[in-house]
Formats: sequence, structure tokens, C-alpha cells
Amino acid sequence: MNASDAPHRNGPYRFEAYEVSYFSAKVRPALRYKQLWFEERRADLRELIRRTGMAFIPVVITPDDETWQDSTEIYEELEARHPDPPLFPSTPLQRFVARLVELYTDEVALIPAMHYRWGSELGEASARARFSAMMGSLERGNAAADRMVQARHLVGASPSAAPAIEAHTEALLAALSTHFEAHPYLLGDRLSVADCALMGPLDGHFFTDLVSRRLLLETAWRVVGWIERCKFPNTDEQGDWLAGDAIAPTLRDVLQVMGEDGVPLLLEGLAAIEKWADGMGEGAAEVPRAVGKIEASFRGATVERAAMPYTLWMVQRTLDAYRALADAERRRVDDAVAGTGWEALLGYAPRHRMTKRGFQLAIEREGDDR
Repeated sequence: MNASDAPHRNGPYRFEAYEVSYFSAKVRPALRYKQLWFEERRADLRELIRRTGMAFIPVVITPDDETWQDSTEIYEELEARHPDPPLFPSTPLQRFVARLVELYTDEVALIPAMHYRWGSELGEASARARFSAMMGSLERGNAAADRMVQARHLVGASPSAAPAIEAHTEALLAALSTHFEAHPYLLGDRLSVADCALMGPLDGHFFTDLVSRRLLLETAWRVVGWIERCKFPNTDEQGDWLAGDAIAPTLRDVLQVMGEDGVPLLLEGLAAIEKWADGMGEGAAEVPRAVGKIEASFRGATVERAAMPYTLWMVQRTLDAYRALADAERRRVDDAVAGTGWEALLGYAPRHRMTKRGFQLAIEREGDDR
């Protein structure tokens, strides 16, 4: 029995998820890597709404009946309760690079993921069939698919941007393929939170869906190998992250694809969110999921997408971690990301902060607990 089992011998963790879910695929490898006793269930959305007020998946329910919602916070709870084997690198550069990968997957990679699932006749038809099979009803499956087709446009996966989205995807898969030729995982010979985060788009959508699965198998078989390693991590057989807090030059190339294409979207979104927050008074209600639309450049194309306050919450966490580094550590990060496009984000200074009250986002006011 793994030492991680000791605190919860009286019952397993419950993992409320869907196989086709982006964020479920982001959490699932972490649970397996931690060698935890957990039971995965097809999510009961009514129960999740009762617990969290939202129909968002995945949710982890602990043996003590605590509810964890939000993949980023689930990672942190898992690491706090089950630190061995570690999911987060202890060294500053690798830990920070992992944050950048997660920021990309949460805020940018949804665009290609939604494009390949819903952006073609074959992609949409096969996804609708999968949704209907999963729900046991054509009516419910198509209703869920209709919501996702609408969400495709909210994240920016518009038909006019298709050539740019596909060019971005090809560049990312090429960079990842080169990296995985030399290293089994992003940070070396051990899975990390960066790998788990990237599994959201690459396993939850790309390897699950008909059109993008073919793309992976035909053009990026080394990425498929990495997906298989992350799905079944064989934790006891893994090595270590790169020595000396190093990142591989090939990973820097991956970061460059993510940063050059993704950071302009992030900055445009942040500007719209901050402008909206400027007009909110002290008695402002709960923060809505979206606060209008933006237009931003994405690999030469114009992308229209919703401005979502959650973006500010994710970015401020990244910036907080960056500014908490010692001077020498921050210089090391600066040197590592120079020329990748991420520098513009690291220089950003938010005027507002987001916090969470329970499971809901709220604008942080002076005097709030941080």
C-alpha cells in the first residue's frame, strides 16, 4: 500500500468527471500519479450544483465529504495532503515554467481544442454522437452539444480564424514532438503539474476526438506516446526532473509557440476585464462568467472571444508567484523566457484583483483577506 493511502483508508476520493471533459483530463493524471484510492464517476450535475452552485466539472469529493472544485485548486489540495510523490517542482524556474504551461492550457489551448471538436462537419457529427452515447439520449446529447457549439465561439474558435488555429496547433505539436524525442515529460524524466495541465487539451479533446486523434497519430506519434505515459504514469518507475533547475532548450521552443500566440490574447482580455472592473462599485454583485467581447490577434488572424474574469484570477496567481521570487531567481526566469513572448505578460501590473468567496469569483476589495 502506498503511503498516500493512509489518510483515507475508510473510503476513496470521488472524482466526478466526464471522459470527454477538458478539465477532467487535466486532473485525472494527477490522481493516478499520486497513487490515490479514488473512484471516478460520471458526473451528477445536479449534485455538483447542490455542492458548488455551478455545473462545472471536474469535482473531487474527499473521504471527509469536502468538495474541491477548480482544477488549479485541486492540484494544490492534492499536493498539500499527499506531497509524495511531488507534483510541483521545488526549484523556482521549473515551478514557474509549470505555471506558464498551466496558464496557456487554461486560457489559450481551449481555442484549438474547441476548433478541432466542433469546427468541421465530421468533428461535430462525431462529437454529437459521443455526447448522445454518453448521456443515453439523442435529445440530451444534442442539447449539450448545442451549448458547446456556442461555447466554441465564446473562446474564439471562429471559422475565420481556422487557418491560424491550425497553424498554431501544427507548430505546437511539432515543438512537442521534438521535445519528447529526448525527454519523456516536459520537465525531464518525471511527470509534473505541467504535464497534467497539458493533458487537458491533448487528452481530453485531441486524443478523444475523431478528427484531432487522426492528426496526432499521423503527425505527432511522440506526443501520443507522452499521452500514454501521462494516462498511466507508473509512478514508481519514474526518474527525476532535470538537475540544476534546468529546462530543456526544446521546452523553450514549446514555450515560444505558447507565448507568442497566446500572450496577445491574454493581454487584450485583461484590458477588457480591468475596464469592466473600473466601473464596479463597492456593492458589486458576484462576478459574471464573461464581461463582454474582445478582438485580438492570434497568429496573424483576428479572434473574437469573450473576456472572462477568471483570466485575471489565473494571471494574478502567475504574477504573484513571479514577484515573490528572489531577485536572482527572477532574473533566471527572465533569461529563460526571453524571446518567447511571455515577457510582455510578466511586465503586466493589474489594477484589480480577483478573489474567491466559496466557489464564486469576486473583485477583491481593500481589507479582504488574501
